[in-house]
Amino acid sequence: MIRSLIKSGGFALVLVLWVLSLLTIMAGSFALSMRREAAIVAGSSSNAQAEAVAESGLAVAELMLMSPDQLQRWRADGSIYQIDYTESKVRVQLLSETGKVDINSANQTLLQGLMLHAPVEEELQTKLVNAILDWRDADDLVRLEGAEKEEYKDAGLSYRPRNKPFQSIEELQLVLGMNEQVFNWLESLVTVYSGQPAVDLTLASKEVLQVLPGMDAELIDGYIAARRESAINGLPAPAFGVNAASQSGAGAGIGNAPAAVVNNGIEQKGAITVVTEARLGDGTTAMIKVLIKRSDTVGSSPFQALKWQRSVVVDASLFTDEKNQLLVRQYAEPEFNN
Repeated sequence: MIRSLIKSGGFALVLVLWVLSLLTIMAGSFALSMRREAAIVAGSSSNAQAEAVAESGLAVAELMLMSPDQLQRWRADGSIYQIDYTESKVRVQLLSETGKVDINSANQTLLQGLMLHAPVEEELQTKLVNAILDWRDADDLVRLEGAEKEEYKDAGLSYRPRNKPFQSIEELQLVLGMNEQVFNWLESLVTVYSGQPAVDLTLASKEVLQVLPGMDAELIDGYIAARRESAINGLPAPAFGVNAASQSGAGAGIGNAPAAVVNNGIEQKGAITVVTEARLGDGTTAMIKVLIKRSDTVGSSPFQALKWQRSVVVDASLFTDEKNQLLVRQYAEPEFNN
């Protein structure tokens, strides 16, 4: 009988130990799950905060674009501005669409010069230029190495060229021969919002200047440095070297745009791409890219958003050493509280 009790007690002890082990495992699993959920909530909160800071950069950019003081007005030439908050900071880069190649207005020489830098073989570069021209022209006459409706049909595509101007740069993806690699390369260099056959060299980014026909790398670097220095000192942007345009042989293809869209003390009227990147103290970042244009409607918001992208992926963060070379002014948050 004693042995029976001992055996029964031993079994009960083993059962208790198993139950305790199971409860320990369940408790550990629950604690791990709670820690993961807490981390997700904290991460979501940080991401939301970073996005809010990034949006504040856009609001400040719109304010500074309207500044009546031309020495304080922000420039849309690729310059970068930084705002320091108590526990975060945001960088803002402004890029005028007149400083890009307009795929609806640029002539064949300019498009060909641009495409010569595309990451594809030369034969496809020429075909893409002619296919772009065939897409935007009003007729069905196919250019040499171009593409009209028959070529799209032969390629097994269910659509044909619009024979109208491009409505967006995303429409380029429909052009026969265009691939993802080339489009991603073109995306920051071209526009449909300039309306000018020329690129405004005083507002063009370094990346755009580098792909214009006949441009000299040393001249470009010198101009970018001089333009930054003028922005830092509150002076008008210098004119681009006269020889740069004449050497290209592109004529109207790359000359300066009319004064109405130049930013030297003149209120910016054209469309502008604003890229803002926020960085919190814990390292969380958020980036937005917004295409804005001054609104002509009385009583409405000063700017109209034509395109808005959250969590956009760009070539590089605005906080890199390379982008530091474009930083022209740094502000503390209290400067915008009045």
